[in-house]
Amino acid sequence: MTSHVSPLFAFPFRHSAPLTLGVELELMLVNRNDRDLAPRAQSLLDLTAAGPYHNQIVPEITQSMIELNSSVHQRIDTLAEELRLIGRHLVESANSLGIDLAGGGAHPFQRWQERLIFPGNRYRMLSDLYGYLAKRFTVFGQHIHIGCPDGDTAVYLIHQLGRFVPFLIVLTASSPFYQGVDTGFASARMNNVAAFPFAGHMPEVADWAGFEAYFHDMSRLGIVETMKDFYWDVRPKPEFGTVEVRICDTPLRISSAVTTTAFLQALVAWLLDERPPLDMTSLYRVYAYNRFQAARFGMEADIVDPMNARRENIGDALSDLLERLQPYAEVLGSTAQFDALRERVDQRDTDAEQLRRVYAESNDWMLLVAWQVEMLRAELDV
Repeated sequence: MTSHVSPLFAFPFRHSAPLTLGVELELMLVNRNDRDLAPRAQSLLDLTAAGPYHNQIVPEITQSMIELNSSVHQRIDTLAEELRLIGRHLVESANSLGIDLAGGGAHPFQRWQERLIFPGNRYRMLSDLYGYLAKRFTVFGQHIHIGCPDGDTAVYLIHQLGRFVPFLIVLTASSPFYQGVDTGFASARMNNVAAFPFAGHMPEVADWAGFEAYFHDMSRLGIVETMKDFYWDVRPKPEFGTVEVRICDTPLRISSAVTTTAFLQALVAWLLDERPPLDMTSLYRVYAYNRFQAARFGMEADIVDPMNARRENIGDALSDLLERLQPYAEVLGSTAQFDALRERVDQRDTDAEQLRRVYAESNDWMLLVAWQVEMLRAELDV
């Protein structure tokens, strides 16, 4: 095992095998009587503490959230199986408490004022620091870790993946409703994330030594203490030896989380193989615009290709990208996931649009959340 260490500031990046995978999924805890969020995270953690996945089930910032973490995988099929097993265990445990779990990037009608901060030291500190933003952060995301051999590769991938952040937003957008209204966004969750300092993208550092120097300066000034203080869409995780993609909403179904992960793995394989050129100045000039367009309009968004300085429909661009990545999916064993992705892109269908259709049929928030609960359960045989 090797580390890349700068002579300026010793901040080692742990070596990991390229293209290895890990996934974190944040899920809603839901009452059965009114389908509002249930502040039962501690009860669920207590119940699962002696179970087989106790180290992989953790709290989040408020008590109506729970996070499941996969172990490290090389293949998408073994990751999919583990996520299903942990998901089934969590749903069965929640059943015994009389509550449900659901996916989606934001609960459709909960009120952030009613949320309770989880009683952990870091969460109390965040609440003291960020005020009401901490409770508003009761939104739900999928984080994907992908292994890197060294810090320089991680920095390269973080900048390259910035081009594809809009695609990841669109593929996972599942939060059109927030606080009891249709926001008009495919991913309203993104607006809550954007309120935090250091949201957006990593600075234009060229390599790991440049990042170490940046972190050293920010730490010396008392602005940050750990990597967790950066809320970037894509950030390095040196203690794991990974790049962490944090832009995605939690999908409604475990299978959708798996297909997004397969897409990212193939994308990174292509980036490491082809090493396409990247102009960081051009990328970050249009970064915020593209990010907004994807979150607002989903598959109908028009974005700017920073490499060619031209506008394009994101659905069309996604179709072209899936074709380019298909050979990598075949090598990585994820053709089934790519077939599912291609079908969704061809139909311009997203979780956000499905949620809108279900609500339009019932005009009932409780029925909508009940449907979200069922979408998660349906694949888990519970």
